[in-house]
Amino acid sequence: MRYIRRVDERITPRTVIEALLPDEGEVALALVYDAANAVGVADQPLRLALRRMASAGELTLDGRGRGGSTRLTGLGQERLRRDRVGLALAFAQDAGDAPWDGRWWLAAISTPERERAVRDALRRDLLAAGAAPISTGLYASPHDLTDVVDADARAHLVTASATALDLRGVDDPAEITEALWPAAPVDRAYDAVEEALADDRGTPLVRRLRLAAALEAAMREDPLVPPELRTRPWRPSRLRLAWLERWHALADGAAEVYRGWL
Repeated sequence: MRYIRRVDERITPRTVIEALLPDEGEVALALVYDAANAVGVADQPLRLALRRMASAGELTLDGRGRGGSTRLTGLGQERLRRDRVGLALAFAQDAGDAPWDGRWWLAAISTPERERAVRDALRRDLLAAGAAPISTGLYASPHDLTDVVDADARAHLVTASATALDLRGVDDPAEITEALWPAAPVDRAYDAVEEALADDRGTPLVRRLRLAAALEAAMREDPLVPPELRTRPWRPSRLRLAWLERWHALADGAAEVYRGWL
């Protein structure tokens, strides 16, 4: 048990909640509490996470304790859908279904000084989506990130696309990629996925939650640069393919995890 708890430390209360919330409909809180307990998350931190998410308008809570239920609000659905955009892109790239079109997406933030909070939020959104700063207020990505930026904030962006980019004298796409999104830290982030794939302890539900937490942690560090711009073979792609195969293999025993999302 001590080993399992150490491995599952990356599984946060929020990870459990989001993994068990379906895209549509409600889920019994008894299932959420039982799943959390199975991976070492106690009732109190789970209860606090549920209340915070409800206060933020991301979910609703009906009833109390284990006898209640919860469901995503429209805001919660939109937030998770934006998170899943990256997941869908990763799997499409791995399958060869999302080849790079050779275009760089450029975005400049244009806000008056009095709207500094909007500017700062946009910076955070662009960085979280995998864009890289290439000059003051100017960001680049090999993907069009328009859809992952909050709709209300798009009025503060000036965007363009280019088939050629010269980054301080470097114009080779692969060299630009390594300069802006170095491969080594992205590769290291997938150590967690490899570890989760090697761990066959616990029920299918526990194993799926462990896999979900590991991939979530890795994806936070992955800008999902097109594989054409990386050295082949690209280890994160190989591990994601193995992850997806294992995920489907566990479906019969834990179909309720990410129901409606994958």
